[in-house]
Order: sequence, then C-alpha cells, then structure tokens
Amino acid sequence: MRHFFLALPLLAATPAFAETLSEELSRAGIAATETRLEQVKAPTDADRFALGGVRFLATIEHALQTRWRVGLTESLGMIPLLRLPIAENPAPPPMDPRTIPTLFAEVVTGMDAARMPLSGIPATSDFGVELDLSSVWFDVNANGARDAGEDLLDIAGPMILGWEWQAREPGATGPVIRFDAADAAWLSAYTHLLAGIAEVVLAYDPTASIDRMQKANAAALALSDPPGTGGFESVYDREFGAFTDIAYVILDALHQTPDKARAASAHAHFLKMVADNRDFWVRVAAETDNDREWLPNDAQTSAMGIEVPPATGAHWMAVLDDAEALLKGEKLAPWWRVNGAAGIDIGRLFLDPRPVDLPGWIQGAAVTPYLRKGTLVDAENWAAFENLVGGQAMLMTVFLN
Repeated sequence: MRHFFLALPLLAATPAFAETLSEELSRAGIAATETRLEQVKAPTDADRFALGGVRFLATIEHALQTRWRVGLTESLGMIPLLRLPIAENPAPPPMDPRTIPTLFAEVVTGMDAARMPLSGIPATSDFGVELDLSSVWFDVNANGARDAGEDLLDIAGPMILGWEWQAREPGATGPVIRFDAADAAWLSAYTHLLAGIAEVVLAYDPTASIDRMQKANAAALALSDPPGTGGFESVYDREFGAFTDIAYVILDALHQTPDKARAASAHAHFLKMVADNRDFWVRVAAETDNDREWLPNDAQTSAMGIEVPPATGAHWMAVLDDAEALLKGEKLAPWWRVNGAAGIDIGRLFLDPRPVDLPGWIQGAAVTPYLRKGTLVDAENWAAFENLVGGQAMLMTVFLN
C-alpha cells in the first residue's frame, strides 16, 4: 500500500489507462492535456511535438473563448482567429475596448510558447504523433463540457477543406493524421504567421478606435425613440451596421502612428515563417513513407482527402522565394503609376511604418516614401501555382502556410 500511495503523483501526471493523445483530448480537453504534457519530466520528440501542437490549439481556444465571452461570435472578414464562426453568446456583457489588443497580445505569447518545444526537435527525428482530428474540440463557452458546434472540424472544417467540407459523406469521421519531424517545421512556420499577424494588429492598436465607435453607437441609441432601439429594423440593417463598425475601427486604427517595434517584430516573424516553411518542404521531400500524411510529397497522399498535385512543393517554394525577396526589399511590388524597374519596397512598410492614409494610397501621395528603383517581382511563380491547383489557390495557401 505504501508503494501504491507513492505512485499516485506519477499516475496523476499520465493519461488515464495509457490512453492515446486523441483519446485524452476527446475526454479531458485541450487545457488539461496541455497541463499534463508540461509535466512530462523527460520528454521525447513525440512529447515535444504534442506539447507544441496542444499549446497552438490552446491559444486558438483561448481566443475563441474571449470572442464568445464578449459576443464577437460572427466571422469578422479575413482576420485569423476572428474569422472562425462560433456559437452565439445569448447574453454577452459590453465589450471592453482593450479586448481585441489583449487577445492578440496573448496570441503572440501563445505562439511563442507553442514554438519553444518544437525548436528542440531535430530534422532527422523519427517520431510519429497520431491525431484523430475528430477528437479535438474547443471549449468555446468555457463550461468544461463538449457542446454541439465546438468540434475543431465544425469550426475550422470549411476553412481547412473548402468545398470538400460541404461535399463530405453524411456522418463521415475526421481524418487521422500521423505528424512527424517535417510537420514540426510546418507548425513552427504557422506559429510565426499568426504571431506576425497579431503583431500587425498590435502595431496599429485599435483600442481607441473601438472606444470611439462604441461611444458613437451609444449616443445614437440614446437619441432613438424609444431609447436604445437603434435603426436596425431588418437583418440587412443589422449586418450593414456591423460592417460599418468594423470598417470604421480598421480604417481609424490604421490612420494612427504605428508602434515601430511591433511592426519590426511582425516583419521578423514573416521572414522566419518563410524559412520554416522552406525547411518543411526540404524535410518532407526526403520522406520515403506514406503514412497518414498532413502535407505530402509527390510520392505520398494527404490523409486530409485534399488533392495535392505533384510538384506543389516546388511551385510553393518559388512563391516563398518571391515573398522573402519582397520582405527583404530585394524585389519590389509593382505600382500602377510607375513604369519600368521601380516599385514599392514592402520591407520598408514594416521597418519604416507610417499612418495608413487610404486616399493617399489610392492616389499615390502616401506611397511615395516607399517607392524606389529596383527589380520588380513578377506574377509568374504565383500564376504557375494557381494553374497547378486550379480554383483552390486561396484554400491551398491557408493549408500550405
């Protein structure tokens, strides 16, 4: 009995009955699984990948919980983490204007934490982490239970699978993926992508803009008859009102002087994203197996059921080369008022950021500080990628990172 009680702490730190990662996530959820993985004393490469992946999921879960808590439940355009559809909160409190920047600051921290264990995995590691995507769920309303609409595939399925999500067989289960060392580089690249986007949001902190929008709406509601009713007499009115609020906040926030350190950090993240993504394609090209692949090489198939045409990796590497050249200022983006070898230095947009004057960008006055002579990037590599994947270029961009 003495030995039994001594073993209790060890048992508490391990999955019940040696369950798989998928079983643990399905039973205990993301937060509890993350806590357990953090307590592993001598982690293997499989443990490191699992911890990085679960921390990645935990960051997304926390962002969705924040959105649900304040009633930001509708998809907000193309902004990652704000575009995923979630169930409506029937009684949200008034939103604190600091909610959005706080959310994205936590994304930066969460992505850094997810990347940390991944950095210790060698490119030659032979580990495998199996994950049934049907087992993953986000506790959106933070009640500790797996409610309808909280499954990963319910929330992100349309974004991951595109039209194939709608065309799936009724009652079909999610795919089972075996993640490996190549996928560690892919996941690291995605942490840099989300952290970079979050830093852009923070560089143009929308707090004051949200505050002004809320106060203007409150003043209009107070003048309505009866007070508080507003002018939303139809679904169209409500949708238009929400659109104008979002548009105002974005344009007003972009018009302020940005945080240069945040913009430079975003630039660094995007460059690291390119480097990690390139590393992924080098690693996956060397694989000789074909075992439930996330993203396959030309001799493999994807367990996601998505067709990845042969030579996708080579074409995407060419797109990455152009992206890196633009970020470094080695190539310039074309500008319609300029002919010949001159264009916009995209890298300078991050390293010398200024308030975004939309009329000035349309006319060109605000573009002048970023124009210079140099080699223009052309559309050849992107066009070749589009031709390869047909009408799924944007879907594949999200998938390939």
